[in-house]
Amino acid sequence: MDSRFLRPWLLGVALFFAPWAHAQGGGLQLEAVKRVVVPRIFRLDGVVEAVNQSTISAQTSGQVEAIYYDVDDVVEKGALLVKLKDTEQRAALRRAEAELRAARAVLKDAESSYRRIEDLYRRKLVAKSELDKAQANLKTARAKLDSATAALAQAKEQLSYTRVTAPYTGIVTQRHVQVGEVAHPGTPLMSGVSLEQLRVSVDVPQSLVFPIREKRKAVVELPDGRWIEARKITIFPFADPASNTFKVRLELPPKLENLFPGMLVKNAFETGRMPALVIPVRAVAYRSEVTAVYVQDEDGRLHFRHVRLGSLLGEEHVVVLAGLQEGEKVALDPVRAGVELKKQRRQRVAGEGGHG
Repeated sequence: MDSRFLRPWLLGVALFFAPWAHAQGGGLQLEAVKRVVVPRIFRLDGVVEAVNQSTISAQTSGQVEAIYYDVDDVVEKGALLVKLKDTEQRAALRRAEAELRAARAVLKDAESSYRRIEDLYRRKLVAKSELDKAQANLKTARAKLDSATAALAQAKEQLSYTRVTAPYTGIVTQRHVQVGEVAHPGTPLMSGVSLEQLRVSVDVPQSLVFPIREKRKAVVELPDGRWIEARKITIFPFADPASNTFKVRLELPPKLENLFPGMLVKNAFETGRMPALVIPVRAVAYRSEVTAVYVQDEDGRLHFRHVRLGSLLGEEHVVVLAGLQEGEKVALDPVRAGVELKKQRRQRVAGEGGHG
């Protein structure tokens, strides 16, 4: 596993490694196998999702007059996507403007009439009923003006609906209409997603939900092999009864390259801590398909021993899963240790021959 995978969790582990190395006679450097506490990691697959994904539908009726983008086109926020024929909407707007002008004229006449009747009433030249009637006419005129104003606003809004714009910067995933079709309110026009903000959806077994909720630490592997830390972890408070899994969302940093909705990615969650044996990476010898280290016993003799390795810790140390015990000493220079081992074997053969 890439050492960058564990980096967010292992900032302090390397502090324990520096004092371990020491030199033996002949200059061969050795280091003791150490036991440290490392994060317990559980890996799961997840699916990339777009935070902003939607289908834009028509909000007014009209024939599709122009379509400016198609599938896989990148669209900026506010860009014109689809234009509907607006003859009917413009006619409605002109009617609303005319009705508003008429309502203003009626209100102006009603205000003038009310002021005149009010003056006559103060001079006791008309009855109270005439003043009440003028006041009622004034209220009616004001109400009609409010209604005409609202109708004009609605007509302007209906006209604006003939120009369908992008709600966010994204990429077109599907076009639902053709030029010449008639759209009605609710007719799907175009679907798209925003690639600026992505997240990963992971189905987590119920046995892991509580430690994940407690630790709230996760990393996601990008297509280029890098591991990045999730900015936020959201755990759904209910399980899927069919699979007994909980939905977990991992929020990613913005504007990640080469990552698209629907892609399968690997994710790793910290679920606790565990002890692990570690050795320096430079102590590992690779011989064809064999992974091994040179171990020195208490009598100073070297042995070539197969080992099974786990995750890298930082850049310089690796976890040992099998083949070594705590306190055993491994050579830090496998090449030099190999030469020394051959020398010891020759000496042992020579000694056995002399003894015979």
